[in-house]
Amino acid sequence: MKILDRYILKSFLVPFIATFLIVLFVLVMQLLWQTFENIAGKGISLPFIFKFLYYTILIVIPQALPIGVLLSSIMALGNLGENYEFAAAKSAGISLHRLVRPLFFLTLFLSGINFLFLNNVYPYAMLKQKNLYLNIKKKKPALALVPGSFNTDLPGFQIKFEEKYGEEENLLKKVLIYDLTGNRGNQKVITAEKGKIITEEGSRYMTFVLYDGSYYEEHVKFAKTPAKRKKMPASSADFKEYEFNIDIGDLSDEGLDTVNIRGSFMMLSLNQLNDTIPKLKKHYDEVLDLRAKSIYTNVFAKDLYKLPDSVSRKKINPITLENFGLSEKISILNAATTKANRAITNLKNNNSSIKWKRKVLNLYDTEYYNRIAFSLSCIILFFIGAPLGSIIRKGGFGLPMILAIAVYVTYFFANTFGKNLAEESSISAFLGSWISAIIMIPVAILLTRRATQDKGLFNFDSFIQPITNFFKKFKSKESTNL
Repeated sequence: MKILDRYILKSFLVPFIATFLIVLFVLVMQLLWQTFENIAGKGISLPFIFKFLYYTILIVIPQALPIGVLLSSIMALGNLGENYEFAAAKSAGISLHRLVRPLFFLTLFLSGINFLFLNNVYPYAMLKQKNLYLNIKKKKPALALVPGSFNTDLPGFQIKFEEKYGEEENLLKKVLIYDLTGNRGNQKVITAEKGKIITEEGSRYMTFVLYDGSYYEEHVKFAKTPAKRKKMPASSADFKEYEFNIDIGDLSDEGLDTVNIRGSFMMLSLNQLNDTIPKLKKHYDEVLDLRAKSIYTNVFAKDLYKLPDSVSRKKINPITLENFGLSEKISILNAATTKANRAITNLKNNNSSIKWKRKVLNLYDTEYYNRIAFSLSCIILFFIGAPLGSIIRKGGFGLPMILAIAVYVTYFFANTFGKNLAEESSISAFLGSWISAIIMIPVAILLTRRATQDKGLFNFDSFIQPITNFFKKFKSKESTNL
């Protein structure tokens, strides 16, 4: 390796390591801040918290690498330009392409590492982190209860309440509880104006204390008709205070490593995604085919046949209904309306489920293409950062940081926007995953050309000069005519 290559690599690696660690820290803290409420104060041992932190770091590394490459390339090339080292290299006959060649090979290596992380490490870390996070939430279910919707985290119960308040957030308002412990459905219903959750460290029970409420319980397993259901034996009562315990003994430290969720699109490698997507597409096509046959059957659609000679000789009105009497017309129209309404109802009922199946398929499809596209982000952002640094000729963390943030926000926004459109079937999964690259690659080519030709970021003379020349010619023609 030549001395020049070593110097260029050193000028790039020093800011790269610093910026990569800073960006990694910021991204990890952002994710931890979002999940801190469900981790803090749950009695989780430090090894499990550090394990959660470790998985989070593995997840955000593929995002931190492109940002580090972008920022360090702007800083490294900016420092070289600011210290007139570019001018010295050019006077010695060394082009910009020759200067950045070692950085290009290094960026290729980093893109390979990024691809390996996205294909192997990221799915593993996502699998472990999501399951660990779910088990940590179950460690203290009282804090995991969400107001405004039914909570099913507690075994054997469905709990809904309007508000959770208090210093420990253990006081509830407008409580509705379905007791499912008897495996007979929601035949025991408890309502209360207020409630309180009591948990003690080390105890396998969580206590609910309810105030000013009532409960209703049916004592027969089921009834076939509403009339029989009204005659079922039941009991109901009002209470000022009602207390009962829920067994949460299974939610302990020993279960934090248990894997309960697997098979999500974020937890699969590219090979696994490639194997799963055809199965999902086949299932989705089968569902569409089944729904189409159902509509065909409901409307009693028939194949068209050639008109027999005996019928063709008759004078038949082209308007089909005019060939029938009034009562027959009414009967035909009523039958057609009924069948059409049945078909519309069938379509409405199946619309949401078909949309959901299509979205699930889009999620897997988009994840597959996005893994490949995002692994090339290091190269794309390098070819933006390197010429940008050589053009602005400013090092340090000031202007390079601002430019890097602006470029990456544009890249990330385009990537997220494309993914969202692809998930909603507005565009194809391939286009949605590559839309950020389609936008940024022409920018990289333009900046590289301008840096190679030693031009500024924006050359206003190139726009103003043709206009000035036009008016000069126009004015000279007027003077000659005079």
